[in-house]
Amino acid sequence: MSDEVLPDEMLRHFIGSGFIIEKPKKLAVAVSGGGDSMACLDLMLAHGRDSEFPVEAVTVDHGLRPEAADEIALVAAYCADRGVRHSVLDWSWDGTGNLQAEARAARYGLIAAWAKERGVDWVALGHTQDDVAETFLMRLARRSGVDGLAQMEHRFKRDGVTWTRPLLNAGRADLRDYLRRHGIKWAEDPSNEDPEFERVKARSVLAALAPLGIDADVLADVSHNLWVSKSALDHVMRDVVYRYVAEDRGDLILPTEHPEVDRIIPSEIIFRLRRAAIRWVGGADYPPRSDAMIELDMGLREQDSYTLGGCRFHKMEGEKFYQTRWRISREFNAVKDVITKTDALWDGRWRLDGPHDEDLEIRALGEAVSKCPDWRDSARPRAALMASPSIWRGDSLIAAPLAGFGEEWSASATGRGTFAAFLHSR
Repeated sequence: MSDEVLPDEMLRHFIGSGFIIEKPKKLAVAVSGGGDSMACLDLMLAHGRDSEFPVEAVTVDHGLRPEAADEIALVAAYCADRGVRHSVLDWSWDGTGNLQAEARAARYGLIAAWAKERGVDWVALGHTQDDVAETFLMRLARRSGVDGLAQMEHRFKRDGVTWTRPLLNAGRADLRDYLRRHGIKWAEDPSNEDPEFERVKARSVLAALAPLGIDADVLADVSHNLWVSKSALDHVMRDVVYRYVAEDRGDLILPTEHPEVDRIIPSEIIFRLRRAAIRWVGGADYPPRSDAMIELDMGLREQDSYTLGGCRFHKMEGEKFYQTRWRISREFNAVKDVITKTDALWDGRWRLDGPHDEDLEIRALGEAVSKCPDWRDSARPRAALMASPSIWRGDSLIAAPLAGFGEEWSASATGRGTFAAFLHSR
């Protein structure tokens, strides 16, 4: 990172550059009380006044550190002095899964739900150039490829909200200098000094690399260059989707690997297609790890069926190589316990229309596919139909639209939009 301190004008330019084409109706800044998020909030408030859109603050209290109460009070005091609405969302860990991953997912989910209630369509995050560099090192240790090492997105959509990271070109020190210049207080999270945390280790490694001329600025540039390469690969993949990929009642039909196919579609694009397809069909926030994808590739060469990420791959044989395809559908075990009312979204994407009633519910069809005499006419594998939505009254199957059972009901997989739209929104 350059020793030159970024002036206010440059930081304001960073903030404003993300809204040249489109601006929010109402924006919220996710604020922890730390220096990065406090600077983001102050800069965003100024930009919101200039661009005439309201700005609020939102804080997630994870209930994990006693210091959090003082940090929340600091944010609340700042907002009260400026007449800014500040909301606090509570979360508690149930002790399962990886704490850091669970807390991150909870932040996104809680803030997105709150944003929809408040009419907030954009949320700003205070990630900096240092975060980009540290993430690069952590993912380098995991042997990540282009996607993993590429710079985090400046803007992305998740849970129906547009998220923006306007300060990825600013350093952590730049933002603290800004806060000092304007007399704004911030809190230092003591966990930022705990060597048990991976990010703290990455920070110390970054300091050790400085004599070689490898600093946050350099790694951020490398990460940006990889993001450019990733964007080019994604562009090719989207073109392949338009030409060779089909959606079929919530499933995806993808080309298979073959020497002749490889002349048209490089194996790397097939790999990326599969990974994106698993996210779209399975609804995961993140794709499977690279080692799992490599095992998938080996499995598909040897088997006609394979499961990964809550999805099942079914081989569709054709007489010629270009007629052979892979159908990717939901895996029954991933949805067997998903139960909703008939007017609710099932498995994050299915809408069912018909004579709704309070004593009806949507469940996975499962072995009850045998009760659907015309299921073979659907031209879908039995395993795929087992994971499809069906209407139940207690233990009685009322309808299974995708299996051709129950004329009064229909099903549409509209909850996540089309696969092509999903690729454009990433």
